[in-house]
Amino acid sequence: MTDIFHVAGFWVAVSFVLFFVLAGKKLWTPIASILDNRANLIREELDEAARLRREAEQMLEDATREREQALAEAKSFIEQSRIKADEMAKQARAEAEAAVRRHEQMARDRIAAVERAAVKEVRQLAIDVAVNAAHSIIPQTIDEQKASALVDQALADLPAAFSRQAA
Repeated sequence: MTDIFHVAGFWVAVSFVLFFVLAGKKLWTPIASILDNRANLIREELDEAARLRREAEQMLEDATREREQALAEAKSFIEQSRIKADEMAKQARAEAEAAVRRHEQMARDRIAAVERAAVKEVRQLAIDVAVNAAHSIIPQTIDEQKASALVDQALADLPAAFSRQAA
């Protein structure tokens, strides 16, 4: 066993153990303190990272919810716009059709008025021609006594002519 005392590794081991026994308490306390501080710092950083991750996940959920809500609102707005555009198109069609009917009726009224005016003008012209013809023919063909009898007859027929014309 005496050989073990001559081996350098033995004395290194013994000196190492003696060093730690004598100086261990003074060295171990600051090393343990440094390691504990480092562990606490790492734990705090992990807690902070976990908190930040939870906040990021919450923000992601909020953003996703807001995006879905915005999409739903946009779809609703588009659908309402489409419905309103359809209603406006129907209303414009109905207004255009009504305007066409009004113009058509106005054209018919104008045509009827022109026809009435033309008929009135033709009648008046026929009356004028008949009166002129009567003025030129009657004096040549009827004597005074016959003319007086025709006037009396015409005056007697006047009420019947008025009632026919009124009807």
